[in-house]
Amino acid sequence: QVQLVESGGGLVQAGGSLRLSCAASGRISSSPYGMGWFRQAPGRERESVAAINWGTGGTYYADSVKGRFSISRDNAKKTVYLQMNGLKPEDTAVYYCGLSWTWTAQVMGGIRPDYWGTGTQVTVSS
Repeated sequence: QVQLVESGGGLVQAGGSLRLSCAASGRISSSPYGMGWFRQAPGRERESVAAINWGTGGTYYADSVKGRFSISRDNAKKTVYLQMNGLKPEDTAVYYCGLSWTWTAQVMGGIRPDYWGTGTQVTVSS
């Protein structure tokens, strides 16, 4: 079993920044295919925000966050980060991280999580 624990959410004014972290622990005997950040706003479906290929470091972003958000990883710590700058009220959502062992077609970065974190709330006030 794999556990994912997110941290770093909170309340911020529009234009501000937050950095989310997601630490993976448990049965991780090898590197995953990739990890990603997803978000779900009230009344909306969960959507992909950013993804990273664990081996190559290749990154992928939703159009709505390109140029504002940056995903990165620390291999040794099995941790993925999401730096969010220029936050907008429409970024308000619960943010989840996910870990995928294998590539999946037709999803961002080929990442469809096998494991999910419990989420962290990000609220951006106008």
